Amino acid sequence: MELAQKLDGYGKPAWIALTVLGFMAWWPLGLAVLAFTIGSGRMFCGGRRGFGRWQEEGADAVRNFGSRFGRGFQSSGNRAFDEYREETLRRLEDEQKDFRSFLDRLRQAKDKAEFDQFMSDRRNRPAPAPEPGSEPFNGQQG
Repeated sequence: MELAQKLDGYGKPAWIALTVLGFMAWWPLGLAVLAFTIGSGRMFCGGRRGFGRWQEEGADAVRNFGSRFGRGFQSSGNRAFDEYREETLRRLEDEQKDFRSFLDRLRQAKDKAEFDQFMSDRRNRPAPAPEPGSEPFNGQQG
């Protein structure tokens, strides 16, 4: 899959170009490339990673943007503003972490409640009625 990693480095345009070239060469090849790109999440219309991927990529982009310019953002020349900006960004990151942990706890609580309900229903389920003719023989004839 070295080719896939190389194409991922170029992004979606490379995958689109490969798909078009595949269709030009032999239509089943183009169809296979198209199915692979959609199924693996390399195109916008499919994938298994969902909407959370965009949030993660956005957060990574903001973090990387600051690191591209040294320790953080470039100085505005106003030290008070720079300190305020750094503190605000730090506070927002902490709030984002807290919110994500809240969502994780909420999902976990929902999953636990659903599982507990399933187990309760399973315990309270009446025993299946024996099938006629499958009753054990007790030695008496009726």
